[in-house]
Amino acid sequence: MNISESKNVSVPELALVAATRGAIGFGAGLLLADKFKGERRKVLGWSLFLSGLASTVPIAMHISEKNKRTSRNTKRTGFAWF
Repeated sequence: MNISESKNVSVPELALVAATRGAIGFGAGLLLADKFKGERRKVLGWSLFLSGLASTVPIAMHISEKNKRTSRNTKRTGFAWF
């Protein structure tokens, strides 16, 4: 896999990726901050962090598979079918 290879991502897919990144960042921030007291902060932080992390995997797999299909169609026909 070439990391510098361009990827096609729709606006809704990009929004999903951004939201999951935000949840991970917010969860990690809560885990590291002292704004909430003890157990409440830990539960909220771990919930956001793990849900963001868990939702990232299927989104990344979807985008990767979509780009592979588009790449195969483009190579075969010279035109990308979405």
